[in-house]
Amino acid sequence: MRITIVGSGYVGLVTGACFADLGWRVTCVDIDHDKIDGLRQGQMPIFEPGLAEVVGRNAENGRLEFDTDLAAAVDGADAVFLTVGTPPMEDGRADTTAVAAAVTALAPALTGYTVVVIKSTVPVGTGDYVHRLISEANPNADFSIASNPEFLREGNAIRDFMEPDRIVIGYDDERAGDILRTLYNPLEQRNVPVVATDCATSELIKYSANSFLAAKVAFINEMADLCDAIGANVDDLARAIGLDNRIGPSFLRPGPGYGGSCFPKDTLALAAQAQEADCPVRIVEAVVASNAHHVRRLVRKIERSCLKAWAGLGRDHATLAGKTIAVLGLAFKSNTDDIRYAASLVILPQLAKHGVKLRAYDPAAMDNAAEVMPEVTYCASVGEALDSADAVLVLTEWPEFQVLDWADLKARMAAPVMIDFRNLFSPQDVAGNGVMYFSLGRPEVQAEQVLEATVTRLEDVSAARSRSTLTL
Repeated sequence: MRITIVGSGYVGLVTGACFADLGWRVTCVDIDHDKIDGLRQGQMPIFEPGLAEVVGRNAENGRLEFDTDLAAAVDGADAVFLTVGTPPMEDGRADTTAVAAAVTALAPALTGYTVVVIKSTVPVGTGDYVHRLISEANPNADFSIASNPEFLREGNAIRDFMEPDRIVIGYDDERAGDILRTLYNPLEQRNVPVVATDCATSELIKYSANSFLAAKVAFINEMADLCDAIGANVDDLARAIGLDNRIGPSFLRPGPGYGGSCFPKDTLALAAQAQEADCPVRIVEAVVASNAHHVRRLVRKIERSCLKAWAGLGRDHATLAGKTIAVLGLAFKSNTDDIRYAASLVILPQLAKHGVKLRAYDPAAMDNAAEVMPEVTYCASVGEALDSADAVLVLTEWPEFQVLDWADLKARMAAPVMIDFRNLFSPQDVAGNGVMYFSLGRPEVQAEQVLEATVTRLEDVSAARSRSTLTL
């Protein structure tokens, strides 16, 4: 069975590579000649763990090809997957211009029976719209429209495709359903649930799922703010409510708000379409407002935390202006170079307006960040970013940040102050390393507590050495 993937961005490339890995013949098409030339040479246009290996082995065995000729790639295909972008417009609605352009271009090339599968995240009713466009451009085409939303998490996309929680397929023609079930049969044989429904419901499922997850993110961030205000601990709160199997622990970790390519645009699009249907989704609207407010207020938290810490250390604490803050992480999450809607894009420019000197390090996202935030100094390592810094701000939960030796790194800093917006570290452990610590929804560690923890740690080390000497 032959598959054509229209669009070789994040979703298209992962989808094409994984379908090829399942044994199907796949051609990924894109209008970007440089991207296609790079892919033919094994160069990945995006950062995604494991993707280069999957692309490489399937290109080598001939199951995965790349092309810029849409008509040639579509001719004779059993299924054509649309994976082009649907960015938000100013009013929040999804912009389906790229979908319409792709469909208009491919329609004349359809030969034989073909399923045109919309994998892009699109408003309800797009399937009918695409059907009309194809029928007008090629009245003799024998085709069906299907919906097959993706649920790929950046940084975990290969596993999410090969080991999904479920596969959603929407269709109104049984022939389309048969082809989609055949394509996904290798996964269905591994007991992956397949939810088969109509196109409209399938289109709505993606928006609903992402909006619900965004609501969990916004909720735990609001609970973290409340914990800060009343002296409670969000870690214990999240664990307790997450153990309720009606709620579950996923997406109950506080952070600097949701970002990336899905949650921001999908919540906006769902809210906009619901308004058009005169059936507003007030919960989703509140989630959008909550997330935006949370990210903005973090700038004030940084200022309050830094001034309080510097005062406790006896340093100049009148203003942020002229101070240097090291930033660890720029991507909206770990294991990706994606900075779309990342908290860094809001927080860092605001700090710069306060006169802060910013030194940042991210393992993957610095090139993307440099294009939109030239005011930041980008560093080759964590240590370089920390040199002479008055504070360090953690924005992304990269695994390498979680194993840093802060007892050693703090010596590079002008002031040992950390603001951790990912709650990566234990306040007690950080204090034991002589660092003042501020996080989300957990107790602050002030200068006197740092001193006490450091003295206690030194006493413990001394006692351990004494016992060792006596044993010898």
